Amino acid sequence: MSSTIRCDIVSAEQEIFHGVAEMIIATGEMGELGIAPRHAPLITRLKPGQVRVIQPGGDEQFFYVSGGILEVQPQVVTILTDTAVRADDLDEAAAKKAKEEAERVLANRSEAHDLEEAQQQLMQATAQLQALERLRKAMKH
Repeated sequence: MSSTIRCDIVSAEQEIFHGVAEMIIATGEMGELGIAPRHAPLITRLKPGQVRVIQPGGDEQFFYVSGGILEVQPQVVTILTDTAVRADDLDEAAAKKAKEEAERVLANRSEAHDLEEAQQQLMQATAQLQALERLRKAMKH
């Protein structure tokens, strides 16, 4: 029996990760998911947020995804997303600026389509900042 499973994280632009993992942790619509080898087949939507890939030997890779789909098959876990970024490549200043801009639009209560876009932008910027904070905490340990 294998103690690892292949993991592929694919964005609209590129495959950002392809490798083996002992555990994959992501945020689904209903909460945190932990996927280990021999997990039952599953398809679920992901919320914007962090994906952790724990590799053999305990090394961890952190990624930000803008939401998407997670599919578990017997030999592979695939994450399909519009945007995927390695957590250490996130731009904290840009995320803070996007969050502030979205909060400003929401506070002014402009047109409905602007509100939807601002809510989406706020959710993604907040998720990016949370992923950066979790990465910092993990690096301290």
